[in-house]
Amino acid sequence: MRIKATLIGLFALSTLAACGDTFGEQALIGAGAGTATAAVVGGNLAAGAVVGSAANVVYCKEFSDKC
Repeated sequence: MRIKATLIGLFALSTLAACGDTFGEQALIGAGAGTATAAVVGGNLAAGAVVGSAANVVYCKEFSDKC
């Protein structure tokens, strides 16, 4: 079970690393990653989309040199 959680985390982080060029792209990519992760772990899809979207936008703003 711990391996599954680790793989899901790595998948989510690697998806979030694909930033996008504009704010809208960043939000959309993050929402997709959050929704996919929530679906895999059996969570709330809407909450996953919101959290993923916000996390990707913040990540891209903080680490713009890595995007």
